[in-house]
Amino acid sequence: MNIVRMKPLKGAITEPEKATFSFSGWFSGDYQEKEETYLNESFGFRSWFIRINNQIAFSLFNKAKANGVIIGKENYLYEDNYIKAYYGTDFIGKDSIEQRMQRLKFLQDTLGKLDKSLIMVFAAGKGSFYPEFFPEEKKKEKGLTNYEVYVEIAKNLHLNFIDFNDYFLKNKKTSAYPLYPQFGIHWSYYGTCLAADSMIRYIEKLRNIDMPNLYWDEIEIENAHGTDVDIADGMNTLFNPRTFKMAYPKIQFQADSGKVKPSILVIADSYYWGMYNFGISSLFSTSHFWFYNNQVYPESFQNPINTSQINLKEQIEQHDIIIILATEATLPGFGWGFIEDAYKFFNGKKVESGTDDDFQKKLTEMINFIKTDRKWMETIEEKAALNNVSVDSMLVIDATWIINKENK
Repeated sequence: MNIVRMKPLKGAITEPEKATFSFSGWFSGDYQEKEETYLNESFGFRSWFIRINNQIAFSLFNKAKANGVIIGKENYLYEDNYIKAYYGTDFIGKDSIEQRMQRLKFLQDTLGKLDKSLIMVFAAGKGSFYPEFFPEEKKKEKGLTNYEVYVEIAKNLHLNFIDFNDYFLKNKKTSAYPLYPQFGIHWSYYGTCLAADSMIRYIEKLRNIDMPNLYWDEIEIENAHGTDVDIADGMNTLFNPRTFKMAYPKIQFQADSGKVKPSILVIADSYYWGMYNFGISSLFSTSHFWFYNNQVYPESFQNPINTSQINLKEQIEQHDIIIILATEATLPGFGWGFIEDAYKFFNGKKVESGTDDDFQKKLTEMINFIKTDRKWMETIEEKAALNNVSVDSMLVIDATWIINKENK
């Protein structure tokens, strides 16, 4: 019985399970270990004490007790990967990007012959949008970035793409409402609405069709909430610091009478969730979202299903439009294996395990999985410090070891 209702912790928090007694578990020590973990992480007021500790670290020492969170000037919050992406620390090399983009060109031309459209979408990145608030210790000389090379090659190959990173920067000072929040990692809710509207209009022009559009007649100015404070919420402090108010359009959708509603498949990172959650799928006859080319939605809302369980050929046949969307921090794994798999399929090659592309896909998936586990990431950070390597390098080393062990 919970006499006092406690505010639950947010983020990648794994609730421990109470150990089930067995003689084998007792003599092996497994029972005692699990029971100790359960008691340590389930005592009364635990979440409150954690929030107090995190609040002290933030307010007195300007530290974030959340993995990968960076506190910038004027309390602007970042995730470390966005700062690395801005400076080019995570650059994967021009040759790697060139190869991937050549395959995209092949896919775009091949799908075009089937009356299907392939579109790349570069979501805005917080590092590029707010570099002026980086903490001094994170500043360095800017090198070549994945984003810059992707855009350059996309232009040269005449690929279909939308560059919201460039659009947001050009409208940063003139936009009626904030395009990026202070305490969130994703584009603002208002920015999400603008991006969704632009994507629909781009599809209409590309395919020469008239789709039902989204629109709004009313915008409410409110205290920042939802994804506009997602980093701050993940810090699990007692309260979030004050920030500027944000704009929240009241989205409406046109009636679809006499309109064309194509089918769409979106392979994307978390930047698509905002559009997906406010109902952009209603503008299409059929809509699927493959989160990091792994979880399949909407099916996974009922029963978890991933892309390895479905037929790629059938999925491509069922959709008129395929969009691959990523922000600058996730560009190293752009497409997350979809591009390589689709290329092999249309190029007449059987998709088999054990190839370099498959290994890269598994590596990306394993790294993303490790990042969701708070304790695992703490172990990675400790090993990185012990071996005098970066956390990213340690992630690759551990993920590679696990994949090789599974293969054996």
